[in-house]
Amino acid sequence: MRAKQFRFIGGAWLLITAAVVGASVLRAQGAAQGGVRVWMTTANKSALLAQQSPIAFQKAADGVPVIAVDEGDRKQTMDGFGFALTGGSAELLMKMEVSRRAGLLKELFGNPGDAALGDAISVSYLRVSIGSSDMNERVFTYDDLAAGESDAGLAKFDLGPDRKDVVPVLKEILALNPRIAILASPWSAPSWMKDNDAAKGGSLKPEFYSTYAAYLVKYLRAMAAEGIHIQAITVQNEPLNANNTPSMIVTAQEEGRFIQTALRPAFKKAGLFTDIILYDHNCDRPDYPLDILADAKTRAMVKGSGFHLYEGEVSAMTKVHEAHPEKDIYFTEQMVVDGKDKTTLDIARAVSEVMIGATRNWSRNVLLWNLAADPSFGPHTSDGGCPVCEGAITIDGDAVTRNLAYYTVAQVSKFVPPGSVRVGSGVVDGLADVAYSKPGRGMVLVVANTGKGPKAFAVRDGKREFNAVLDAGAVGTYVW
Repeated sequence: MRAKQFRFIGGAWLLITAAVVGASVLRAQGAAQGGVRVWMTTANKSALLAQQSPIAFQKAADGVPVIAVDEGDRKQTMDGFGFALTGGSAELLMKMEVSRRAGLLKELFGNPGDAALGDAISVSYLRVSIGSSDMNERVFTYDDLAAGESDAGLAKFDLGPDRKDVVPVLKEILALNPRIAILASPWSAPSWMKDNDAAKGGSLKPEFYSTYAAYLVKYLRAMAAEGIHIQAITVQNEPLNANNTPSMIVTAQEEGRFIQTALRPAFKKAGLFTDIILYDHNCDRPDYPLDILADAKTRAMVKGSGFHLYEGEVSAMTKVHEAHPEKDIYFTEQMVVDGKDKTTLDIARAVSEVMIGATRNWSRNVLLWNLAADPSFGPHTSDGGCPVCEGAITIDGDAVTRNLAYYTVAQVSKFVPPGSVRVGSGVVDGLADVAYSKPGRGMVLVVANTGKGPKAFAVRDGKREFNAVLDAGAVGTYVW
């Protein structure tokens, strides 16, 4: 999951209990009256994704700063927003009573396309692990053997434990949203392919490059046979981190060579058009994807580069974008956790640094780590699993707690469907913002008040203007 240090947006690791506030009457009023519809989450939790009274278009108030939205300044197209569906998340979901799980999945993944703006938060992008991650109950790959054995023909390949939880949960999600984007990432190759013959650390032996590429092809075909289309893969989760169990070190040179000599040729031979995403690690090492992209042949084989934010600055993604604007940027992981003070929610910081920061730096998606954990932050592997990884939701039997990460994603995913385009928007001191033009018609502006006091401001979209106020630490989503 992470490198040695922990940069958790939000603070420590405590849970909050809250429910999404319904507002069907206000929705009807907003539709009838026109103007701007508003959903808000506040730092004191008095509003949790709660719809507010609609705002009428009117002249900007004198003396207030103005966020100018420019629909003509079109930037990247958005692929979606969501979470990592870890094996542990799926395991907890499968242990729920069937109707309770169905209701929760409908809340998370229902209303794709933002057609009705119902009660669901419309998660549109998921990340899954190829084999186990550090947030699985135990370590496994799809071709595990006894010490000293090998299986170059991959005769023993099988999805194994994923058939019990990840596969059935994904099928239920796909029934709600057949178009949801799915990214898959390996934490390690099977141990017998590695130079240390272990799940933790080590590197892929060059003589097994073609075998490992065939292993990944088998995974994609096996998932497709289950009706699960994997849109993209990253070559290796956190390729410079040997501290997780499982994990595997892959240098930039090794990753480039593997893609060029084994992975893309294997995909081509198998007739697979799965996107390949580089790197999948922290913003402190933009040199890693840049080194690979410098090779024209390899560059032509990949879709773009993925980033985490446990180290470095989010602006590193813009550095890579500017060097290769023809290649896409993805934000594939960040943990956002609750603070020690149960009465407050650090929503403005989480939204500004991750949801706004990533997309203003060219990412086509935002994925948080991870969807669900139990009250003890499990399940996770031993000797390198994450003992402090709070989920977006906490599942305790059939009881569900919605945490900071849930509202962080929901404040955007509910309103910005895939295919939306980020557009230009001005910067105002003390406010972080990002604007989107939705497919067809409609605008969305997400604003976070990162200051210490309430902030009055106006929004200008062409000739239309409206006025708004956000309390300190609050996030507002404005839809018109």
